[in-house]
Amino acid sequence: MAQLPENDSILGVTFKPLTTHPDSRGFFREVIRSTDTFFPDGSFAQWSHSKMEKNVVKAWHYHHIQTDWWYVGLGLLEVVLFDNREESPTYQTKLVFQLGETGDSSATVCIPPGVLHGGKVLSEFAHLFYITSKTYNPDDEGRFAYNSPVVDHEWGDGVIVSERDTVDFTPTHPRSSR
Repeated sequence: MAQLPENDSILGVTFKPLTTHPDSRGFFREVIRSTDTFFPDGSFAQWSHSKMEKNVVKAWHYHHIQTDWWYVGLGLLEVVLFDNREESPTYQTKLVFQLGETGDSSATVCIPPGVLHGGKVLSEFAHLFYITSKTYNPDDEGRFAYNSPVVDHEWGDGVIVSERDTVDFTPTHPRSSR
């Protein structure tokens, strides 16, 4: 099993190690509490679920004001984070790790604004559950194409992408400080 990167590898990216309690019926795993230290005000705005098939790539997405918290409940996802904040001391740092059943499944990752994020499904399918600090706002979500030279990353052969992930999009929301 691959190890999770250090919490300070990219400024603001944090990992919450999770504890799993297995028994003969399956397991119990607590994923997130409103009192977790990575929730700045003890609340969140939206919880979403994405089911993806093998070789699906969703990348590169970023937000100006929204924070994401990711957890892979079923399957295995290669996750790539890239610090695209010029003012950050970890500018242009890239992290690659796995979340899911056979990866670093016992973790939730917090992705701050300005950090590009993407993933590729390595298993037959994967279920990504993610919480966001704001409700969906298309004026806050930016994108670079999944194969953009902005991030030096090769997703491999046979990837499946949506049309949205083949083009760049700059959101209209002005960047605000958090």
